[in-house]
Order: sequence, then structure tokens, then C-alpha cells
Amino acid sequence: MPVPRADSDAAAAAHSVASAPAESLLDNPILNALLTEHESLALVDGLVRRYPAAIGPLAGTPDQSQASYGALRQLASPNGLVALFLHDPPLLPQGWSLFRGGILTQMICLRPNLNEASTLERDVTRRRLGSADVAAMMELARLTEPGPFRERTIELGKFHGIFAGGRLLSMAGQRMRVPGFVEVSAVCTHPEARGRGYAGVVMREVLRDIADEDRTPFLHAFDDNPAVRLYQRLGFTHRSSFHLAVIQNET
Repeated sequence: MPVPRADSDAAAAAHSVASAPAESLLDNPILNALLTEHESLALVDGLVRRYPAAIGPLAGTPDQSQASYGALRQLASPNGLVALFLHDPPLLPQGWSLFRGGILTQMICLRPNLNEASTLERDVTRRRLGSADVAAMMELARLTEPGPFRERTIELGKFHGIFAGGRLLSMAGQRMRVPGFVEVSAVCTHPEARGRGYAGVVMREVLRDIADEDRTPFLHAFDDNPAVRLYQRLGFTHRSSFHLAVIQNET
């Protein structure tokens, strides 16, 4: 069964993370987020950690050893999904299947471009999103698939949205956090509202929130996602690549 706190091995790993150069935390962002800023959220088995399913399927492992996949199985429900960011292609042992894969680009924003004008039509409004908006956020995420978004994902940070006629048309927010860095995530726009610059508007609000904390933004996207061009205009540059492995526990 998952336990809320680390054993002595995980505690030693957390100490190692704390002493590592700051940007190196992004080399294994999920595990390091759950060892540091999001430790209180972590479900733990040995050195393997994951977010609660109601927040999302992201899980972090130190490697692809049999021991790591065995511990991961303890954190995944039968037929449940977990998502890993790997430096090498997934090497799945028996009892796991690949549900979805792909190559992710990890981008970092050392000098955010916040100067571009961002005007909205008269009947369109932007505001901070809250718990009352979760149903609309989940509906937009299901439609646009910006990455996993669940009923508790909003607990990970500030989100901003654009509305017209009471309907949520675009949103962006925060997800993983490690010392010095905050991930921008859930960037999406309703298909009927694309091409109007809404994603840039909400992303700039998220970048301002991160700047207010004196932290550096980073994000992950499929490397062939057209939105990468927007991210580049906002100041993001490629830092690293990962194999996304959304895997299913078949036991």
C-alpha cells in the first residue's frame, strides 16, 4: 500500500536532491518535484513516487530497473495508468503495457517575453480560475488533450482562463514545482477559439505569477506540437528531451 512518507532510502535521495545543482533537478522533474516542493502530495514506495490519481498519473522513478517497476506497481491500481518521463525508450517488464508514447521537448524560459500586447474582444474576459471552474477546466482538457488534468490538478498552482458568454475558451496554469523552477502546464484553447492569441494571453499571466516568485518557468510538450512556436516567442528554449511513457498496470 502507498505510504505518505519516505523510508530511509528515499530520505537519503531527498538529501542528495537538495544538494544538487538547481537546474539538474529538471533532469528528472517528476521524481524531484515529489522529493521536494510536492513531497506532501507524494505516494511513496521506496525510491518511487507518484501524484495521487485525482491530481494526475505522473510518476517518477530513479531508473528503469526491475525494482523500480515493481515499486511502481504498488502505486498503480489494477489496470491503472501512470506516466513517466524517461531519458531512454521504455523497457517494460511483464505485466506492463505501453498505453501512449512520444517524444517530449522540455523547454526553459530564462528571459520571458511579456511585452507583446494582449488585448481581448469586448465580450471576452480573463480571470483567475478557482474550484468552481474545475468542471469547465476538465471539459476543456478532455476536448483539447493538453496533458492529464484531473479534479485536483488545480491544487498544484495558479490557473488563468479566458471566457466568452460564460464558456471557458482557454486556460493555462502551473503543475510541477522544484526549488527555483515552476512548470507551465494545461495550456489549451477551444478549437472554435483558436487563432485569436488567447493561449499567449493566459500563458503570460502564468509567467508573471512565476516571476513574482522569482522562479524560472519550464514546460513539456510533444516536440511536433505547433504550440512550440508560441512557447519560443514567449522566450522558451529547448533544454532536453524525454520519452513519454504512459503505461498500464495489467495486474
